[in-house]
Amino acid sequence: MTELDVRATPIEGVLLLAGHHHDDDRGSLTRLYDDAVSESLGWPFTVRAINLTRTRLRGTLKGLHAQRAPGSESKLITCLAGEVFDVGVDLRWGSPTYGTWFATTLRADEPVSVLLPAGVAHAVQSLTDDAVVHYVHSAAYDPALEVGVDALDPELAIAWPLPVSTRSARDAALPALHAITPLLPTGAPPPTAGHP
Repeated sequence: MTELDVRATPIEGVLLLAGHHHDDDRGSLTRLYDDAVSESLGWPFTVRAINLTRTRLRGTLKGLHAQRAPGSESKLITCLAGEVFDVGVDLRWGSPTYGTWFATTLRADEPVSVLLPAGVAHAVQSLTDDAVVHYVHSAAYDPALEVGVDALDPELAIAWPLPVSTRSARDAALPALHAITPLLPTGAPPPTAGHP
């Protein structure tokens, strides 16, 4: 038993993992991940990097970020303090949900994480000041393989819950969805033209 409730989303491979919370007089324990989850899906999740971010201001927007093969990465995202609006956008060539976004609110007081497969870009908007997010990555960061999409692209029409208070110049300069090459699985032939 994994002690996790696994919930599917409209985007294949994007999962919500709800941990069972165990309390006693010493405190609590919540399992956030178990290898049995990714193994049951047929894709391994090897930990290559763990990052912790703190976002000072409510309304701050970060993303959309992903990596190309051979550095394609899955991500496990958990909110440890405050509250965030967490978004995944499918950038996988040939996916029936290419260009589709899924969002959920992650809260420190609810043991729910998001598991994003390789090829799904990620963005987050802080809904509280001083939000802390924990990221587990299946690949090391490689700036040469990084790809991004403008999180405010009208084509995506992501329904951000708050006005954007802060955004990096780098993220603001990311291209629109129609201007990127979709992400390919390792070893897949390149697309001939256009988008799926």
